[in-house]
Amino acid sequence: MSARDVVFPAGRHALYERNRYSPAIRSNGFLFVSGQVGSRPDGSPEPDLQSQVRRAFDNLNAILSAAGCSFEDVIDTTVFIVDPQQNFEPAWQVAAEYWGDAPYPTVTGIGVTWLYGFLFEIKVVAKLPG
Repeated sequence: MSARDVVFPAGRHALYERNRYSPAIRSNGFLFVSGQVGSRPDGSPEPDLQSQVRRAFDNLNAILSAAGCSFEDVIDTTVFIVDPQQNFEPAWQVAAEYWGDAPYPTVTGIGVTWLYGFLFEIKVVAKLPG
């Protein structure tokens, strides 16, 4: 098996090393990004839902940028939300700030009971430029 082509955002290597996963992998013209949460540089969560969503998108955009992509290149999105009945609308209001214009990527939303102390997570697949 060939080595994985891993993409790391600046300054967050220790977080991925500690938790034993890659932030993103390039493969066959696509970028597969691991789920991003609203974690600060030390790995701790932002204090409230909307701050977590903003930080999750900022963390996602750092990875996309490190691979030469932007959110415009995202084709498939999966979001995980704790207590979606209560949290979906406030989370989605913040997500719209980052989403851009139509046409939008595909989205699958999943309600969950636990996200390692977080309330929102987003993972994507993006088309690499060129």
